[in-house]
Amino acid sequence: MSEELTILKSATREEQYKNLLPQIEALISGEKDLIANLANISAALKQSFDFLWVGFYLVKENELVLGPFQGPIACTRISFGKGVCGTSWKEMKTIVVEDVDKFPGHIACSSDSKSEIVVPVFKNGVVEMVLDVDSSHVACFNHTDELWLTKICRLVEAKLS
Repeated sequence: MSEELTILKSATREEQYKNLLPQIEALISGEKDLIANLANISAALKQSFDFLWVGFYLVKENELVLGPFQGPIACTRISFGKGVCGTSWKEMKTIVVEDVDKFPGHIACSSDSKSEIVVPVFKNGVVEMVLDVDSSHVACFNHTDELWLTKICRLVEAKLS
């Protein structure tokens, strides 16, 4: 695939994801390197939706360690059960936060972040990493984002097998 995305800016959020998913699949299908694939997925999501921050945190030595991302600088390490990312890892489920200032223990890597969604990525039933997406708008994320970001994470899981 060429390294150029077709972006539907005037489409609904769901239409944008439907357009993006096969492009991400094609983008990562021929590449074996995990970091390269995570970097391109982060870039594709950031470019398509203009989110504040998109990236992956990888589980390493019982911490989440910053991986490929797009956006402002970020927290480098997150402990198990801490913040939205650490809570998603601990609970092994997607977490959608409408207002990060109301999330107990939120880790403010950027004061511009107002809402967040974190989706875990599994290998053999264990969380290997999380996809973290932040917005500068309150209540940016909904069920549509959860559904399609989960589908993108399933593509990553297939590469981990």
